[in-house]
Amino acid sequence: MQCATVVGTALRQLVLSCVKIYTKSGDDGTTGLLFGGRVRKDAPQIELNGVVDEAQAFLGLARAECKPGSVLDALLLELESDLWILMAEVATKGSNRSKLVEGKTSVTREMVAKIEQRIDETTEQFSFPKEFVVPGQNRISSCLDVARTVIRRAERLSVEFTRENPVSQVGPYLNRLSDLVWTLARWQEEVHTTAKAAHAPKKQ
Repeated sequence: MQCATVVGTALRQLVLSCVKIYTKSGDDGTTGLLFGGRVRKDAPQIELNGVVDEAQAFLGLARAECKPGSVLDALLLELESDLWILMAEVATKGSNRSKLVEGKTSVTREMVAKIEQRIDETTEQFSFPKEFVVPGQNRISSCLDVARTVIRRAERLSVEFTRENPVSQVGPYLNRLSDLVWTLARWQEEVHTTAKAAHAPKKQ
């Protein structure tokens, strides 16, 4: 069994080493979908996935600022992995939705509920601000705030997708995710700089 595992790993590495980054198949302005079919690169679902990809990258930037192995590091890695699942669902034609696997290539209600649980757990870790907060208290919170705004943009773009796929949990997941990332940003701030305090006249 161990030998077979080693051989399998070596085979995958060999296959990957033979794959070129460029395929030229998208030179006509189209891109392939998960279970077959091609669409224009500016199609709504491709635009949505592009923004989700951007959000994932910003979550990665925030994770790069974390202490390796910390609670936040692990949580952000979990969220980045979730977004691969979400992007797989978005990259699937409606006629192929029956091929999706819950929790692997499609977002589930349980995944949404887990985000809500993470929000509740995180809010117990700090004093919740009662006013609007000005971003920029430190690098981690700033990265998280940028990620949050990108996730909000993805949520707006997901409206058409969820309208066409009413059973999908993509919209609810993105909505809860932006709330969680906002909460994580506030958790990482030692002091919240409120908008009111920022506009208060400085004492001479």
